[in-house]
Amino acid sequence: MDFLIGWLAIIPSYATPLLLASLGLIICERAGVLNLGAEGLMAVGAMTGAIIVLSGGNPWAALGGGAIAAAALALLFGLATVVKRADHTLSGLAIVAIGLGVTGVLGRPYVQKTFPGIETLGDLFGIDRGTVFGRIVAVQDPVTIALPLIVFALWWWLQKTRSGLRLTAVGENPAAADVAGIDIQLTQLAAVLASGVLCGLAGAYLSVATSHVWVEGMVAARGWVAIALVIFARWNPARALLGALLFGAADALVPRLQAIGEDFPVYLTMTAPYILTLGVLVLSSLRGKTSGEPGFLGRVYLRQEKH
Repeated sequence: MDFLIGWLAIIPSYATPLLLASLGLIICERAGVLNLGAEGLMAVGAMTGAIIVLSGGNPWAALGGGAIAAAALALLFGLATVVKRADHTLSGLAIVAIGLGVTGVLGRPYVQKTFPGIETLGDLFGIDRGTVFGRIVAVQDPVTIALPLIVFALWWWLQKTRSGLRLTAVGENPAAADVAGIDIQLTQLAAVLASGVLCGLAGAYLSVATSHVWVEGMVAARGWVAIALVIFARWNPARALLGALLFGAADALVPRLQAIGEDFPVYLTMTAPYILTLGVLVLSSLRGKTSGEPGFLGRVYLRQEKH
């Protein structure tokens, strides 16, 4: 029972960065722009957040700073893919390389320096940890508590609002959206920036809210897992929440087993989230075009094309 309670308590902190990044990718890809740069964007967000706190900044300001820094890198990706019509896959991989390279250089002086992070609900409200409910809730932070509301708000915006439906139309059929008077480039650039903000926030959450330290490579392929999570969720924010909890539960298993001193194959167990990721990608490829996939995803739209 103690193992189960402890495991349930830490799952949200492992699921949160995956969910934030996947929500950003959903927005971007709903507009037709394939974004494979999540790993680099998250790395920039994590490093920037850590630097801001180590420089005397507030942890909440660090989350915002990480989001802004990643958005700046995402803008580079948007200019390449949307404005210059570069290949989406190659541009995304370039963003990963740039993000990891920049953080490796600029973040080196800040490696392994611990700092205070975001306060938990137990610290903020003095929640009693003597009960099962208290043990689970007290270790959560305001970001994890707000996530269901963020997911619902994004779902509502995409499905029920004019601007959300316009963004979806751009990803499904940009020629028809163009005829309807929608600015294709502006819509896609806005979606790319939104993906940068959320991926950067996911990275900053890793360093500021959970680890309280910056370590090179700390994103540890979570950006790639978020990409698989988008496919798993079929580009639906509500399904992304469930998928993030599933992936997060697999990722949280190792530290929990280590905490109770259980004898188990550590490195083999650590592969569980990535085996799950590969499984999702393989199943998706076997099925062909995934249900829910935007019709024009990853393709370059030229206004003079005839459809």
